[in-house]
Amino acid sequence: MTVAVLGAGMVGGAMAADLSKKFSVTSIDRSSIVLESLQKKHPQINTKQHDLNDAGSYRDLLKEFDMVITAVPGFMGYRTLEAVIGAGKNVVDISFSPEDTMQLDELAKSKNVTAVVDCGVAPGMSNFIIGYYNAFMQIERFECLVGGLPKLRLKPFEYKAPFSPIDVIEEYTRPARFVENSKIITREALSDIEAIDFEKAGTLESFNTDGLRSLIYTMKHIPNMKEKTLRYPGHVSLIQSLIKGGFFSTEKINYQGTDITPLQFSSAILIDQWKLGAGEPEFTIMRISLSGVLKDDTGVRKQFVYNLYDEYDPISKTSSMARTTGYTCNAAVELIANKLFEKKGVFPPELVGGDKACFDFVMKYLAERNVVYTLTES
Repeated sequence: MTVAVLGAGMVGGAMAADLSKKFSVTSIDRSSIVLESLQKKHPQINTKQHDLNDAGSYRDLLKEFDMVITAVPGFMGYRTLEAVIGAGKNVVDISFSPEDTMQLDELAKSKNVTAVVDCGVAPGMSNFIIGYYNAFMQIERFECLVGGLPKLRLKPFEYKAPFSPIDVIEEYTRPARFVENSKIITREALSDIEAIDFEKAGTLESFNTDGLRSLIYTMKHIPNMKEKTLRYPGHVSLIQSLIKGGFFSTEKINYQGTDITPLQFSSAILIDQWKLGAGEPEFTIMRISLSGVLKDDTGVRKQFVYNLYDEYDPISKTSSMARTTGYTCNAAVELIANKLFEKKGVFPPELVGGDKACFDFVMKYLAERNVVYTLTES
């Protein structure tokens, strides 16, 4: 099978390296420097320099490939996904675009395409899990706590971004939705701060972000659902100060004859401040809790809790966020390649994870790469 990976950044490069052990992989990016660095580390990966903003070129660009992964920044994710589907290619997407990708469902069906979207760690693995339990349990409460953090806490931010700063800022500024007593509640992002203790990470602060995404609509029968992001204590207060100061505004201002938005300026500054250094130790932490009543005749009430703590891999020199995000995406690629999932249309992972064979395959795929979710039940 031939696979095209659109985007050769930290996560895109890790996915290409993993898949190239089994498939013919071509990494496509507009940066020749990034592509040269990737091929130097992994000579088996083919590379192609191309401006991925040129959606009109996708039909010719992707002609030779059987499968496509989209790993572009969120602001261009929807247009990229639409172009890939329009080219008639099966695709797995981790771009997390703010638009509703389900609007592309009819296009995917008309093109006989399977598209799995939002397929990272969260959203992504969290969706696989809720989809799996939804098949045999009447879920009453779902909560996902998740974050990626550097091990070395450096002031002022104590944070490093595995994705582009604009994507992270968008997460910090987009209103957060969650479900409470079967009602969709909308609050400001960064709200409802709670201090939570973790065995390996210590005390972290959780806060509202708009991470439920498709679950609000595909799992609307579940009365209580919430996703919160995790950071070191004090990070939220600093970000809130920047927001109130207008540093993330998208309104243009004129400075010495040049129109620029504060968001563009701030992103240019933060791309260095938040850049994860090569080999820099970091970790991904996630806790997923589900509780409800089994759908069998027993009617037993159960609670299931999945915990993930994953660190940078010094052997493969792969960041934890790239591993936990990218390998989940790759598992979905293999689900399609192995014909374990053949439905046509656009599918968030919860609509895939309801199939036990698919869920078990994803969990096994991750465990083989030492991304291990531990389960406790009560």
